[in-house]
Amino acid sequence: MRAVILNALGTPPKLEEIDTPTLAQGEVRVSIAACGLNFADLLMVEGRYQERPDLPLVMGMEVAGRITEVGEGVTGLEPGMRVAAFLGAGGLAEEVCCPATRCLPLPDAMPMTEAAGFLVAYGTSHLALAHRAGLRRGETLLVLGAAGGVGLTAVEIGAAMGARVIAVARGADKLAVAQAAGATECLDSTGLDLRAALKELGGVDVVYDAIGEPLATPALRALRPEGRFLAIGFAGGEVPHFPANILLVKNLTVIGLYWGGYLKFAPDTLTGSLQSLMAMYEAGAIRPHVSHVLPLEQVSDGFDLLRQRKSTGKVVIEVNSDA
Repeated sequence: MRAVILNALGTPPKLEEIDTPTLAQGEVRVSIAACGLNFADLLMVEGRYQERPDLPLVMGMEVAGRITEVGEGVTGLEPGMRVAAFLGAGGLAEEVCCPATRCLPLPDAMPMTEAAGFLVAYGTSHLALAHRAGLRRGETLLVLGAAGGVGLTAVEIGAAMGARVIAVARGADKLAVAQAAGATECLDSTGLDLRAALKELGGVDVVYDAIGEPLATPALRALRPEGRFLAIGFAGGEVPHFPANILLVKNLTVIGLYWGGYLKFAPDTLTGSLQSLMAMYEAGAIRPHVSHVLPLEQVSDGFDLLRQRKSTGKVVIEVNSDA
């Protein structure tokens, strides 16, 4: 089968022919229709991801496809079912064998290209806002990087939870996407005095930060007393370092969120969150935004879109349109 392989850190992944995987007990075989790209994929290539995988590695963290075979001991799933799955790696390929527990059945109306980019982005924002920060109706939520893969879902989920959402992104086109997702106020990060702008808007209760510096510190300083700062990622490249006295004086809380970590220590929390998100999708409360769908042969173009921040929402690689 065809697969996108990372052979060495710091080198471009390549499309190669490899053997099809072997099905093990407790696993299902999935014919992959589409794979969502994530900023974490870029970090993995550069060796800067939280976890360093063994090489060579089939790239691709999340997929949507159709089950073609079930292994011994699998219940509740059967051939022909449409599913999404979080793999961590292995998704940029024509087939994958993965634990049945990683699979989430899809609503009939959900296109594969939407499902392929759903789990990580929406899962991250829902766990962060609902579970970790306890965002409440009527509070003000600030989203940094509001047009990106996870940022846009934070805007959408925050608005669905009844928050007033302030979106920060670069350029009018990206801000228009954030506004369409539910942002009440939109701020262009180009030349922005963020702290002054947020002071004029009355401050914020929760910061959702997938960017890092130089926006993180002024965002923290704009928090109201008992505000919560969610550290989601550092797409800007610089990890913030906050003086503890700022936290003390205003009774602030800094909260980390690594979505994939819940698979190891609290999988039921993650599963419950995804079930809630699927219910929101079926009710029409959220609608994934996919800016680019590219064929497997153009996966390097997909990575460039993320690297150069030319996409909004998700970039999805279509592997097999017939799956």
